[in-house]
Amino acid sequence: MVICRRILAASLACVLVCAGADLAWAQGTPPPKAVTRGVAAPAPVVAGAEPTLIGQFGAYSATPNGRRVCFALAKPTTSKTNPPNRPRDPAYAFVATRPAEKVFNEVSVMIGYALKPGSESTLEVGGGSYAMYTQGDGIWIKNAAEEERLVDAMRRSADVTIKAVSAKGTETVDVFSLKGLSQALDRIGTDCRR
Repeated sequence: MVICRRILAASLACVLVCAGADLAWAQGTPPPKAVTRGVAAPAPVVAGAEPTLIGQFGAYSATPNGRRVCFALAKPTTSKTNPPNRPRDPAYAFVATRPAEKVFNEVSVMIGYALKPGSESTLEVGGGSYAMYTQGDGIWIKNAAEEERLVDAMRRSADVTIKAVSAKGTETVDVFSLKGLSQALDRIGTDCRR
């Protein structure tokens, strides 16, 4: 069940990101056009549910297949790879709520490349470190019981660091600003009630 939920979340994340939800948590601007390998294209509508801005703090909502989804999304403020300058697709970190599935404030990252099969990543925030489960190009918290504590730490911190290894062995360190995340999550809590 957990793996199915994670696959669904990864699929939804890909759909939402491809639908143009390219936003820092604190920006509060509408989603721009989708970018595929550097070529701008009009943002596609996902089952009649193109994401729309629902607040001033980067909170978005969509209704794919009639099910409401709310999320906050960010791109890294800094990215480093070892070896340096390795190519990859854009990375995104987000916190999503899907009330119909009873999923609230799920933290995940689309890293921008295929991750090393069977590898674990780490997420560092507020002086703590969380083991992250990897699958495809997605990362989720390994111990779901820690997710609420993780989200609380993210609300109180300035940034979060994600460390991962690609299928080809490239080590990546991405840093995401958390400025405005608390306000975005408050808005999501209002728009996607439990």
